[in-house]
Formats: sequence, C-alpha cells, structure tokens
Amino acid sequence: MSKALIKFIRLSPTKARLIAREVQGMNAELAMASLKFMPNKGAKFIANAISSAVANGGFEANEVVVKSCRVDAGAVLKRFRPRARGSASRIRKPTSHILVEVEKFEPEEKKAPAEKAPTPKKIAKKES
Repeated sequence: MSKALIKFIRLSPTKARLIAREVQGMNAELAMASLKFMPNKGAKFIANAISSAVANGGFEANEVVVKSCRVDAGAVLKRFRPRARGSASRIRKPTSHILVEVEKFEPEEKKAPAEKAPTPKKIAKKES
C-alpha cells in the first residue's frame, strides 16, 4: 500500500469530496481516465494525487486499486471586501488536504465451496 498527500489545495472540501467518492474502489488507471473528462476543478488535483500514490509505491497504474480517497479541510484564508457606507464583509477561501491510498489488486482465487456443518436436526434424524 502506498499513499500520497496533497496539502493546501485552494478548493472547498465539500466540492472535492463529491469527486473523491466517485473514484474509491476503482482501478487507478480507470480512475485517472474518468477524472480526465470531469469538468470539476478538483478532478485534476485528485488525478494528480492518484498518480503520485501509484509512483510512490513503484506500481503500474493498471495493477493497483484506489483503496481510499479522503478529503480533509485545511486552513481557511480570510479576506475582507469593502461594502457600502464604510463597512466590510468577510470572504472565506477554504483549502483542502487530499489523501489517496492505493494498494496492489489481488484477485481472490476461486475455492471449492466448503461443506456445511450438519445441523442438529439432521444429526437427530440419523440416530433414530
């Protein structure tokens, strides 16, 4: 498993989480391809984080799956805008921290179905 953390992205965490939910559990190569065609600003940042996580682990993009993509709130930049009659209003500029974890995809081998343990009713019938 490998990780990538991108900090202080000038994007609201709420907007970034909408995109992050879409790519969880996807193949990394497929996730980056789908993010490329999304019109959202955060798609570019999340695709960058996925490619960094893949490179950090030394994997190929087609052999890993996005285990988790988490978006946390960062520092909020506070600015002021002049308003009428000498007053001012606050402008909040939120930032985000994006954490992506990828792990190597290992398909489960098909196992023969195990026999079920006999129920007590079946045991009682056999004894009589």
